Amino acid sequence: MRVLGIDCGTEYTGYGVVEQLNDRDLSYIGCGTVRLSPKRPLCERLKQVYETLHTVIADFQPEMVAIEDVFYAVNAKSALKLGQVRGVAMLAASSCGLEVAEYAPLSIKSAVVGYGRAEKSQVQHMVMTLLRLADPPDSPDAADALAIAICHLHTWSTLQRQGAARMATASK
Repeated sequence: MRVLGIDCGTEYTGYGVVEQLNDRDLSYIGCGTVRLSPKRPLCERLKQVYETLHTVIADFQPEMVAIEDVFYAVNAKSALKLGQVRGVAMLAASSCGLEVAEYAPLSIKSAVVGYGRAEKSQVQHMVMTLLRLADPPDSPDAADALAIAICHLHTWSTLQRQGAARMATASK
């Protein structure tokens, strides 16, 4: 299973691709950051996010996309702009025929660090450890995107194991 994680932001949108090779092993495929100039009109920034993510999907061929749920914004205007970026990210995924899973920040941190209130530095350290990276990703947003992908893979693996266990129990 190959997953594209997306950490949406109005100035920086991170993306990260992780693949689960077997029941436990995770493999780093790639990551990056869409840097958006706040000086450009919002419609141009949204177009940049869409086009970049569309290209990333074409290049890395994920089977699923996972994004962070909106949880907090300084004000309503910020929340609306972030919602627009999330909508464009979802559109990029769905236009390529991919499903989108959404995860709360606490769930992401719990899946990666084991503690829902972990600091960004702890998340980045665990992402590097789990993916056996020598250097940190190019931005905290890319590291968060990798964490989102890892969260989805952990969730997916658990659901697969539970489904297999239910099937084994049902066949007895």
